[in-house]
Amino acid sequence: MPDTDRPTRRALVTGGSGDLGDAICRRLAADGCDVIVHANRNLDAAEATVAAILAAGGQARAVAFDVAEADASARAIESLLADGPIQVVVNNAGIHDDAPMAGMGQAQWKRVIDVSLHGFFHVTQPLLLPMARTRWGRVVSVSSVAAVLGNRGQTNYAAAKSALHGATRSLAREMASRGITANVVAPGVIEGRMAQSSFPPEAIRQMVPAGRAGRPGEVADLVGFLCSDAAAYINGQVIGINGGMG
Repeated sequence: MPDTDRPTRRALVTGGSGDLGDAICRRLAADGCDVIVHANRNLDAAEATVAAILAAGGQARAVAFDVAEADASARAIESLLADGPIQVVVNNAGIHDDAPMAGMGQAQWKRVIDVSLHGFFHVTQPLLLPMARTRWGRVVSVSSVAAVLGNRGQTNYAAAKSALHGATRSLAREMASRGITANVVAPGVIEGRMAQSSFPPEAIRQMVPAGRAGRPGEVADLVGFLCSDAAAYINGQVIGINGGMG
């Protein structure tokens, strides 16, 4: 339940228009955050998430910009900060462009890293000082089991996501004295459009010791906990949520 004794915290969720982002936005709104639902091109989906949050009695708005573009991100973040500090940021934006590295083009390599890694910097960096002035903050980045175990055809994706692990551990050390935590969640196979197109049910049963794909709500519950007051002493961690994959 939200804590009604404290001011509403603003939360920005990048990639909030996707299956997982939608679940995270709804969870944070249910926990009492005023949620900024980010999209790149799919603003209609972000608006649908906002509508669902508002219908449930929460607070939300949508915003669209490309996290890989430094100038566009800077303008968007500056506009958002005009309304006050953002104390929760969930870096969920990411893309796949899979191919064996021997046949991977430079554009495939760079675009995936631009979105996941450079996007993390473009969004998070300008939020830190305003966040620090409030003496409270949560930075959660969504990685992948591919960044922990590796995966064929995903050297670009694994490189981008595993880089978030080192960046997050360093950021946690920099900001801990200001009451700010930085953590990573690393999901395995999660239900949604991406999993349906990539993994038939039998493959999931063979890959995942739990014998099923995870649910977006299960990941959102973990993110919500890490963004809460109760998680104040969890910092600089990479937490897997993968049904026992490793």
